Amino acid sequence: MKNVEGYNFSFKKYLKSSFIKVILFSIFFLFNNNIFSQSETRNQKSASSNLSLEIETIVNDPFFDKTIIAIDIFDLTDSTSLYQKNNQLLLRPASNMKLLTSASALLNLGEHYTFKTDLYHTGVIEDTIMYGDLFIVGGFDPMLMTTDIDSMISIIKSLGIKKISGGVYADISKKDSIYWGRGWMWDDNPDPGAPYLSSLNVNGNAIEVFANTAEIDSPLIIKINPETKFVKVANNSITVDSDESEEILITRDWLNNKNIILISGSAGKDQSHEYSSKINLMYPERYFLELCKEKLAQSGITFYKPVDVKNLEQNSVYLTSIYHSIDTVLSFVNKDSDNLSAEMLIYAMAYKDSGAPAVADDGLAAVKRLIDSIGFNSNDYSIADGSGVSHYNLLNAELILATLKYMYYDHKSLFNLFYNSLAVAGVDGTLKNRMKNTSALNNVHAKTGTLFRIMLINLPEQETFRIKFVNCWLSLSDNETAVIPVSPAITGPVENLRVDSGLNPSGIIAGMTVCLSFPRTKRVGNLRVN
Repeated sequence: MKNVEGYNFSFKKYLKSSFIKVILFSIFFLFNNNIFSQSETRNQKSASSNLSLEIETIVNDPFFDKTIIAIDIFDLTDSTSLYQKNNQLLLRPASNMKLLTSASALLNLGEHYTFKTDLYHTGVIEDTIMYGDLFIVGGFDPMLMTTDIDSMISIIKSLGIKKISGGVYADISKKDSIYWGRGWMWDDNPDPGAPYLSSLNVNGNAIEVFANTAEIDSPLIIKINPETKFVKVANNSITVDSDESEEILITRDWLNNKNIILISGSAGKDQSHEYSSKINLMYPERYFLELCKEKLAQSGITFYKPVDVKNLEQNSVYLTSIYHSIDTVLSFVNKDSDNLSAEMLIYAMAYKDSGAPAVADDGLAAVKRLIDSIGFNSNDYSIADGSGVSHYNLLNAELILATLKYMYYDHKSLFNLFYNSLAVAGVDGTLKNRMKNTSALNNVHAKTGTLFRIMLINLPEQETFRIKFVNCWLSLSDNETAVIPVSPAITGPVENLRVDSGLNPSGIIAGMTVCLSFPRTKRVGNLRVN
């Protein structure tokens, strides 16, 4: 869906929409010395003293009578709690779950951990023939792309191999056969945010589909990326006169558990719009194998047995590995809020602790150990997955605040890596196109994410000399939700609330942020997220 920028809406009117797509984000504010004037610096103390009154003025507005809001504000410099409201209330964390997963991964796997995908072969290599089988052993790497398969094929080709007498196999034995997290919704299919899980992944276990208009009465022109025979395309779309066009639907035959791309609807010939969609795929290890098979053929390397899933044979010979570092994966987890990467962190921890086959509960046990180490009882919370996709997760503002404090106070050597994995306003990740014309540019570090009809905002604020962590959760009645970033030194009436949003043509909210547009002693710009 495409966002249409520049729409401002009445907050109350906006919340009546039945199409709200919920937003979750966690934010570190990093302010440089030159951002605030001297007068602003002198006013920080008075602003903090008025913080409780200012927040209460907002949350006591009748608008919030049918909401649940939780706020926890802590000053790290003075080790002082500045404001708390419902901070022990259990709510669904959505992608704020990734903060606990990331912290647990750094503590359990270490900052030098690498995800590794191995290549082996059986038999011997003589002249241009590999007399045996080729094995690819999955190691939970969520970052593997088609280009990595190209690299593997290049290494094989560099050995002078032109023929494989055996087969090409994927060993996925390091992970169990459960392909989704506990509590994931069946109707999240075929969204790429609900990827099928394997120890051998590629392209986020998804495929991109593009559709363009053709001649009138002809089907739309369809392209997929990457080009592969792993999926079939059923194109029932049609190009029509502009006045007759209707919505184009690009999906997958997920109800029948098939990797068949379905395109339907009509589009006007005069439209220059390109329709696109990214769709999850079942059996990611077989997706990888098919791409590998096709790349081998393109490189002139032949083999005649069908590709398949098979455990690595004893006495196999090591060929090479593809590596991705944990800091690369953490950046994808937190900057791009990637669910596959978060779940692979869970399985990597499970494999390290308990061996093969790794099961999610063993990885989640590491998250629970983190909670216990901080000084809380993990039995008081519900931890169902590592990404926050599950509706079974239940955390509170108090715990997330404590996790951030724990990483800052007790693991300073890891904190920078943790902090730098977050999106930077106007620079990268989900905030790349946000807050560009504000003082937040290149200063705000943020964690964003979405979970349909559930929302949390986690707002840590970091300044050069003064650091505050702010957590604000807001859940509206009837499962409708919104985001209220609460900042120190807020002034102004609640009716000044403003919504900056992107709409797709059908009116469904594609991107939404509820901003506090009040005059502030310190202003860092309006927060906007996808």
